[in-house]
Amino acid sequence: MLMPRLSDSMEEGTVLKWLVDRGGEVRRGEPLVEIETDKANMTYEADTDGTLLEVLAEEGETLAIGELIARIGEAGEAGSSNGAGAATPAAAESAAEPGPAEPPPGSVSRANPQAPVAEDRGTAGRSPAPAPDEAGDGRIKASPVARRMAGDMGVELARLEGTGPGGRIVKADVEAAAKDGGARDSRANEPPASEPIAAGEAGAKGILHVQELTRLQQTVSRRMAESKATAPDFQINVAIDMSQCVEVRTRLKELTDPAPSYNDMVVKACANALREFPRVNGAYRDGRFELYGRVNVGIAVAAQGTLVVPTIFDADEKSLGRVSRDARHLIGRVRDATITPPELSGGTFTVSNLGMYGIDSFSAVINPPQAAILAVGRLVRKPVVDDHGEIVARDMMGVTLVCDHRILYGADGAEFLARVRELLEQPLSLAL
Repeated sequence: MLMPRLSDSMEEGTVLKWLVDRGGEVRRGEPLVEIETDKANMTYEADTDGTLLEVLAEEGETLAIGELIARIGEAGEAGSSNGAGAATPAAAESAAEPGPAEPPPGSVSRANPQAPVAEDRGTAGRSPAPAPDEAGDGRIKASPVARRMAGDMGVELARLEGTGPGGRIVKADVEAAAKDGGARDSRANEPPASEPIAAGEAGAKGILHVQELTRLQQTVSRRMAESKATAPDFQINVAIDMSQCVEVRTRLKELTDPAPSYNDMVVKACANALREFPRVNGAYRDGRFELYGRVNVGIAVAAQGTLVVPTIFDADEKSLGRVSRDARHLIGRVRDATITPPELSGGTFTVSNLGMYGIDSFSAVINPPQAAILAVGRLVRKPVVDDHGEIVARDMMGVTLVCDHRILYGADGAEFLARVRELLEQPLSLAL
């Protein structure tokens, strides 16, 4: 069994938990292992029947697409002679070949919110420390993480007795040996490889601990840095009179519970306007404009210690009520950690709302390669001057459109934002 590709952008995965013990029966279509990808924690279902003969990737290990993580065969069949066997070139090439955005039916089921956090996911790029040969023609059976830790801690693998499957040396064996004084004296004066800063510096700065990023946090960090480094953005702001939206929502509460939120109305207004302004619903790629045929609006959700953006597909073709139901469903799945990569892919525009935190306005970072993102502030009652010159109380909301200047110009963004404002100030059209 090779490390599977569970999303279109996945390059490597971290084994979180094996759901079948070594020697246990494996059935096609049943959960086998939980894997953390760059987008979500996924449960991979077995694609064959048999017996789990050998586990080659321990929990917490990060491996590239196509690397061997386990062996499945007939009961009584012997496993490999060493614990780090490599996949055949043809098999590895097949597993690493890019696939569709959505995994095939039956290959992925749910994510596990209780899955343990991998401790060594930040070291996936390192090569494991070489280990001496055993007495014979085989290698010492040790997991890649155990080999790396042994090199860092100065532990001789040849002196350890493995407690893993088939006598394999695992991380716990190396840690136990290091605590028992197994570190080489020659490394005593060297700083630990895992120590990020000097102890004195840590004390001066008051740093309690250093936390490794999850794969999802790594992906968000990389994409946001890419956006700021490559997209020359500009912002335009407008205040929207939401008084009629407040009135419509009050009436909807009498008909349905829960009623669509104000953010649902914003999403629907953006979706309708995107159909009229296709360039805002596009992207800049390699000197060309890509204008998409579907309007898929992403909604930014704070969860899992990072920012997750699930997608409402074909939002322009859905009713306000359907948009609201889809949004609640996706937000719930994000917060329950059951969201799947297909539900996080395919967005053509993003809405980010911090109004619930009391924020009046803010500037959001464009979700590449999208052309723009709408940042929504809080709805607050303010005194304004009406068309008759009188001061009246109105429910106002500030929004900021951040645009990629390579594809959108000031007039493009202004016309789109004006249309969004018009739709929200006359919200009955959103219900059509």
